[in-house]
Parts: sequence; structure tokens; C-alpha cells
Amino acid sequence: MINSAVLYLPIGRKTFDMEVAERYRDQSLKWLEESCQTVLAPKQIISSIEELEEFLEPLKSIEIDTILYQSVTFADGEFMVKALEYFKEPVIVWSVREPSVGGRLRLNSLTGGNSTCNVLKNHQHPFSFVFGNPDEEELQKRLRQQFDVMRVLKKLRELKIGVVGDYPPGFFFSDANEEELQRALGVSLHKIDLQEAFKKCVELPEEEWVGEIDRAAKQVVGLKRDDETVKKFAQFSTYIKKHIKKEELKSLAMRCWPDFFNELGAAPCSTLSQFTEDGMVTSCESDIHGSISMFVLRELTGGNAPYLGDLVHVNEDKNSVVFWHCGAGAYSLAHPSTGATAGVHPNRKIGLAMDFGLKPGEVTIFRVSHYPDGYRLLVMKGSALDVEQPFSGTSVEVELSTEVTSTVYELMHEGFEPHYALVYGDVTKQLIELGRILGLETKVFL
Repeated sequence: MINSAVLYLPIGRKTFDMEVAERYRDQSLKWLEESCQTVLAPKQIISSIEELEEFLEPLKSIEIDTILYQSVTFADGEFMVKALEYFKEPVIVWSVREPSVGGRLRLNSLTGGNSTCNVLKNHQHPFSFVFGNPDEEELQKRLRQQFDVMRVLKKLRELKIGVVGDYPPGFFFSDANEEELQRALGVSLHKIDLQEAFKKCVELPEEEWVGEIDRAAKQVVGLKRDDETVKKFAQFSTYIKKHIKKEELKSLAMRCWPDFFNELGAAPCSTLSQFTEDGMVTSCESDIHGSISMFVLRELTGGNAPYLGDLVHVNEDKNSVVFWHCGAGAYSLAHPSTGATAGVHPNRKIGLAMDFGLKPGEVTIFRVSHYPDGYRLLVMKGSALDVEQPFSGTSVEVELSTEVTSTVYELMHEGFEPHYALVYGDVTKQLIELGRILGLETKVFL
């Protein structure tokens, strides 16, 4: 079932073969209702502006993710213009095939879709196009992918990131210009004072924070409940959750070193790990674009926990690279032979941090990147290998789908940021389409 709320607009003119058109509409609606969580649809093809207004008026306050505009027959651009007066969500334009060739042109659906795409382009409104009949598997696959992309596109426009502390010294790539970010992606930021969080979190009563330890104990192997750093992990996590709830935050970018170690006396990695495991994706080193990258991957995979790591090692013999970080990783990413193991930060020797290698499987690697010309996307694909843990902390060895040496050189010459988001599953096509709709340059290694 596709987790999407779809407004289905089957549009046609009565001068065409409405009997065939209605058959297409009926088949389309049946598939949509079987496949999508929510479908808002008229009882028949809309053939006039008046009918369109009558259908849309009572729906204008309902939350949707996507407008699915099906040009069942040819229709001019006024239908789309009118629909945009009611809804601002992204649009999928759908044209169907002609039922027969020879004699009368019975639907002229493709021209209708062409006309609608032209309108949307000139209105600078986000849209995509699909072509085919409702019973075609390839068409259904494309629609599923497009629904995911459009849902994520809308969620990006609603995304509010909690930025907990400024980026560490020299980590310039972790910062973002909020005005430019809002303009390009629709994302907004909410600043949270890290020093105040340290001060206030230790004042919380035990009954408020002990639940965080209970939660961690369900998945973390070797957790020592009475360790002082475990207590501070729970206190800090509880305090930040209050901000998450109050400000309706959807992801976090958190400063980690040196403050956590020097002032709180605990590693931040456990908070990042548990938050990301539970759906609140959280990047370390206050990496705002890293947090966005993780958020997009989680949404496109239906909730799979993403990972954020440095590219630290190249193995030409395996055509592989290793992604690593100090001790942050969602619990469910751990190799099943070890599980999510409790440890200490590999450099600072302070807990609580994760210490495990990631599980094997197909992965997508992604980055929302910023460079002098603005925003761009990086899309890569690979396979996480079933190997021993490469380095202390959390790490994963990934065999790339492209030649490793030339890929690494190109990543360096292009000046991509050193944090790479990774998720299990292949959502490369959706990411490429997301870049197209956003009008962003997309660097692809497939």
C-alpha cells in the first residue's frame, strides 16, 4: 500500500470517445484505490470547468500529497490552471494510449498531457509525466515511484530541522544559509541552545528520563544501565525530545564534539543512534544538509533507518569503499551476528556510543550538496558487504556499482562534502527524479 494521499482528476471532453474514456477512468480508479492509502476522486470524468470547481470546492481544506491529473482525452490548459487555484501540491500528469489506430482519433490523450505539462512548466509548478494504461506493470511501477517522490517533495517543504548547537570549528559544510535553503528546498531551521540543554537536562527527575534507558535496553547489546554516561544519554535525549514535540521538528542536526565530551561528560552518539532508529533522523557535527539527506532516504524507503558516514578507506581489489563514523548508527543497521553493541567513542574513550559493523545488503548513497552555484544532488549505488567490522565505531564496506578509483577521484574533484548518507534499498530512480523536479544538478554514479 502506497502511503500517499492522492487527488485524482480524470479530465476529458465530450467531443471524444467518452465510453472508452470512462472505461480507462474506471480501471485507473480501481488500481488507485487498491494501491494508495487515500484517494479523492469524482464519480465520473470531469468535462467542464464548472464540474471541476464543484468537485474541488468541498475538498480545498483536505490535506493531500499529490494531484494525479489524468488527461483521459484531450483537454486544454484551463483545467490545470483552475486546479492550481485550489491546491499547490506537486502534479503527476498521466496520458493513456489510444484504444485503436486508424480512422477517428478517439481520445488524443497524449496531446492533452502535453498541453498540461506545458501549462505546469510555464507556471513553474513541480510536476512529472507518466504514459500508459492502468493495467500496465511498468506504468504502475512508475506511478508508485512518482507518488513517493511527490510525497517527499511535499514533506521537504514542510521540513523543520532542529539545529542543536553550531557546527564544529572548520566544518563549514555543515552550515546552511536558511533563506537559500528555504528557497531551494522549502526547509526551515529551528536553533536549539546546546549549552542550555546540557545545563537543564541534568536537572530532570529520574522518572522523566529512565524510559530512554528502557528503550535502549531493548536493542543495545551490553548496555550498562548504571553507567553515568548512560544516565546522561537518557537525560539529554529526554530534554531534546521536549523541543522536538514543542516545535514539531522532523529531523535534527547536532553539534557533538568537543562539547559533549568536555562539558556533559558523555558521548553524543547514543542520542543520535536512538533518535534515528525511532524515526527522528539526526546528523552529527551539526550537518544540516546531512540531516536533510537522511530524511529524504528514510521517507523514500518507507521508514528504513539511514546512516551518515565519512568515506575513509578504498579497496581497489574489492572495488569498495568504507563509510565510518565515531559511534552513531541506528540499531537496526547492525550486522545480525553482533547486534547493536554498546561501546565507547573510539577516540575519546567515553560512552555511550555504538560499536558495530553494518549489515550486508543493497544500498543507495546520497547527499544534498551545496557548492558555489547553489544546490546539487549526489546519487550512488552499491552493495554493503558481509565482512568483519572494518573500524571501531560504526562502519560499513560498500562495493560500488561504478569503478572505485575513478569514482573517488571524481568525488574529490567535484568537492562533495565528506558526509555521505546511506540507506538499504534502491531508490536511485526516485532521487534522480526528485533532482529533476527541483531543478537541481544531479551527479549520478550507477
